[in-house]
Amino acid sequence: MLTTHLFFEEHSVTIHSSSFWRKATTLWALCALASLAWANTPVGQWHTIDDKTGEPKSLVTIVEQQGVMRGRVEKLLRKEADQNAKCEKCSDDRKNLPILGLEIIRGAKKTSGKNVWEDGEILDPENGKTYGLRLTPIENGAKLEVRGSIGPFGRTQTWVRVP
Repeated sequence: MLTTHLFFEEHSVTIHSSSFWRKATTLWALCALASLAWANTPVGQWHTIDDKTGEPKSLVTIVEQQGVMRGRVEKLLRKEADQNAKCEKCSDDRKNLPILGLEIIRGAKKTSGKNVWEDGEILDPENGKTYGLRLTPIENGAKLEVRGSIGPFGRTQTWVRVP
């Protein structure tokens, strides 16, 4: 066993290499596993993408609380975006609330046996309408397919994870 002595001002620390490296390797492995698990969920920060321009439109943060996904608009990214805009067309409890901080994702839960979150809703603050929601992480969690639908009709956007 190799022993290393480190001196910090008036204190010395002795590290027994085999024990130290075993613990460091275990900690690293646990952190790596945790980051992989996080990457394959919708939890995190995402750039929404404008369908017309392909440019980032907003920053949305998705969190999980008791197995249920919720997402809020954190920032409007378009140059011409009104940072003080309100959801004037909303018809529920979000009517006239500021877009910044607005909860646009509610209630999605992980589908058993699949890497998909469903049965929630997503709000389009531009038209005030809510749609059925399906969230599917793709490309090892680097992107998120966000499908909003009414019955069999809908559209899918691809959001990009913020590193």
